[in-house]
Amino acid sequence: MKILLIEDEHFAAEKMKKLIHDINESYTIVEVLDSVEASIDYLQTNEHPDLILSDIHLADGICFSIYSTVNVQCPIIFTTAYEKYAIQAFEVNSIDYLLKPIQKERLQQALEKYESTTLADADSTALFQEFKTLLAKTNKEYKSRFLCKLGNKIKSIPTGSIRYFYSKDKLTFLVDDNQNRFPVNHNLEEIDNMLDPKYFFRVNRKYIIHFDGIDEIHPYFKGRLKLKLTPDINDDIVVSTDRSPLFKAWLDR
Repeated sequence: MKILLIEDEHFAAEKMKKLIHDINESYTIVEVLDSVEASIDYLQTNEHPDLILSDIHLADGICFSIYSTVNVQCPIIFTTAYEKYAIQAFEVNSIDYLLKPIQKERLQQALEKYESTTLADADSTALFQEFKTLLAKTNKEYKSRFLCKLGNKIKSIPTGSIRYFYSKDKLTFLVDDNQNRFPVNHNLEEIDNMLDPKYFFRVNRKYIIHFDGIDEIHPYFKGRLKLKLTPDINDDIVVSTDRSPLFKAWLDR
């Protein structure tokens, strides 16, 4: 089986390649692509694979732009930390939807589903109900506190007092409403899946912000937005052109 892997996080892509190889050595990864633009170019100029494993949130936008541009006939398994996109996945040739972090057993189930199912006989209604159940369980409870260690001290930080999370030099930090900064033992992708999306939004690859952490919003060139956070931080916080409509919709919900 020839598999095209679309994933913008290097370590996630390497982990996925290893998992696929461990499940079945005969599976071939024909290419690893990290953006909407590269994926469109590849699919327009190369033979399509048997299966696509596609992350949803890519470096330059949401992957659904790929499938609205290119007529992809092969099945797709979506892999993402953003469970809120599950419903939209049904508008393309989705046969399964895996929430990160990906477990080997769950990936194997999805690949076996591909082996035994064709798009023509897939039961979309049953799969849709399965996803709804999964989402209900996922969204049932969000993290209410983060345990942080600073020197010899351990402190529990209520999620409601956190104004934003950010990554720097391969480390992750949170900043609370008292301007305190604490290291966190999770990466941003993991944290984003723990937080209530009513209050937190991942504006880019470096920042997840709480609604109350926004001080100012300014239009930026090419349809982007530039944010000033509170407490202030010496960094340019830019929302991409693709993320800006989602961000505005989140602000107006």
